[in-house]
Amino acid sequence: MEKQNLKKHYLIITVAVMLVIIGINESIAKSKNADNKKKNIIFILSDDHRYDAMSFMNFNSFLKTPNMDKMATEGVHFKNAFVSTSLCSPSRASILTGMYAHQHGVVDNMSPVPENLTYFPQYLQQLGYETAFIGKWHMGEVQGDASPRKGFDKWISFKGQGEYYDPELNIDGKTVKKKGYITDILTDYAIKWMDENRDKPFFLYLSHKAVHALFKPAPEDKGKFENEKVPHPASMANTPENYKNKPRWVKEQRNSWHGVDYMYYGEYDFDSFYKRYCETLLSLDRNIGRILDFTEKKGIANSTIIFYMGDNGFMFGEHGLIDKRQMYEESIRVPLLAYSPENIKPAVVDQMVLNIDIAPTVLDIAGMKEKPKQMIGLSFYPLMKGEKTDWRKEFYYEYYWERAFPQTPTTFGVRTDKYKYIFYHGIWDINELYDLENDPHEMDNLINDPQYKDLIKDMENKMFNWLEKTNGMQIPLRKGPDYIKNERGPKK
Repeated sequence: MEKQNLKKHYLIITVAVMLVIIGINESIAKSKNADNKKKNIIFILSDDHRYDAMSFMNFNSFLKTPNMDKMATEGVHFKNAFVSTSLCSPSRASILTGMYAHQHGVVDNMSPVPENLTYFPQYLQQLGYETAFIGKWHMGEVQGDASPRKGFDKWISFKGQGEYYDPELNIDGKTVKKKGYITDILTDYAIKWMDENRDKPFFLYLSHKAVHALFKPAPEDKGKFENEKVPHPASMANTPENYKNKPRWVKEQRNSWHGVDYMYYGEYDFDSFYKRYCETLLSLDRNIGRILDFTEKKGIANSTIIFYMGDNGFMFGEHGLIDKRQMYEESIRVPLLAYSPENIKPAVVDQMVLNIDIAPTVLDIAGMKEKPKQMIGLSFYPLMKGEKTDWRKEFYYEYYWERAFPQTPTTFGVRTDKYKYIFYHGIWDINELYDLENDPHEMDNLINDPQYKDLIKDMENKMFNWLEKTNGMQIPLRKGPDYIKNERGPKK
């Protein structure tokens, strides 16, 4: 009797062990299949959202962005994300191509887009993805063309900057007038498209108009911050110490369209302008939350990677300036967040990543073995996964003078983790060098300090070499051996 009970006992244990082994093998198989299955990818882009205008960054005492905070705390926050050109159209073209502005040719907001450019969603289509573009295109639109572009199976866009209220949309080639607020409308279309049944993985490029000036908040957000106190940066004051060793054009611009003393030719006062910006951000954050909620309710959160990024930064009074274009930190730094439950562990990435890195990163996630040769950017997917990898030690910046906004000169520069060198072309003015570790607000221009002479020479050489190596525009300032960095010509 005892032997029979013992045999039954062993049999039960054996069966249990086998079931556990089978369960483990099935789990491993499912895990492998999940790993091998292509991820859905959502790329959300905003306009003029500076890097620190989120509540987890303590931008001010009243702005709350819970959904951006969620992406940052539960996903990856790229704390040093930058654009290679701080202007809408060039930055957007760099995102789509992985190239610098002087390579893809969209050097300002009015430049036509070369027909031979390849956008990274075209490669995604070849990799088996279904693709959609919903929102602001804003490239090559001298004639206000909002028609569908290559690389996208679904197309919803609008002419130029579009309208915050009751926009006119181009939906797959047909013009449609919609009632409502643009940020809500674009998200409605995005969710509707993602909710369709499909056998393929999908890529969604959701490109918001918000928070581009002139700011118009959603109805429920108007006046929400009317009674709040607006912080003014120390460098906003028109004092001699703030403009010591600063280029002349910087001081002169404060009394212009993009300066704090005559904003939009006197149409706005600084505090109201700032408050409307923050109020307009609220709808953007809410709609990011709608995307996060949808992926969870749809059951695709674990198979989807969501990115959020701004197309360029924005000055809010620093050095007496508003808007972008300049190479100051507030102009070139952008928010960049990545979120995917079960796929991405919470982390903060310190390395400098750029808008030109988006294209190779998305293609890497999608399974492309080698990035296209024309792409200069790097895949930061390994950084997202916490892998050690060789990474850039510096990056380069370019901005080309615009006839419509002549206050900011053509600018080239190089930035490392510690230093930033800014070179102005076409004007007789002083260049700039900043020690970012000791002077993060860029108040003390070191360009004339003798102890930095060799550093300036090295950084300028790197800048010119970069332009030559990447087939940059021919700048007629290539120096001889006696070139002085803060002058415009050879040593006399």
